[in-house]
Amino acid sequence: MVFQATLEDLSECLELAQLLWPSSDKIALEKELEQLLQDSNAALFIEKDKLSRTLGFAQVQLRFDYVEGTRSSPVGYLEGIYVREESRREGLAKRLISACESWAKVKGCSEFASDCELTNTESYMMHLKLGFGEVNRVICFNKDL
Repeated sequence: MVFQATLEDLSECLELAQLLWPSSDKIALEKELEQLLQDSNAALFIEKDKLSRTLGFAQVQLRFDYVEGTRSSPVGYLEGIYVREESRREGLAKRLISACESWAKVKGCSEFASDCELTNTESYMMHLKLGFGEVNRVICFNKDL
């Protein structure tokens, strides 16, 4: 069952967020998630099994700046989603994203967006399967000054 996480769920959200973003500093990530759980323009959704094990999570936020390929503001934005490997291909990502979309609609959004790395073919295929349409591809550059 998918439900919106609260501060009581912070440790479970942190565990899955670390699996999604392994290079992130644990303390900084925990602070960020704690802030998001208290922000009315953001939400975390989790699904637990019958034994209360957290199987997956999704982070959604409102974006008020321009979002590639959209025509409105704010836009509900899927910032991250992670489903434990043993729970994949069982519809969990679809349920999590559906909860995020419903939350965004309640917040007044008429569009929902996301992104993934060009090389993340598993995420790319999941997005397509769940009704997202590709709007752009970007390669980012930088250099030291």
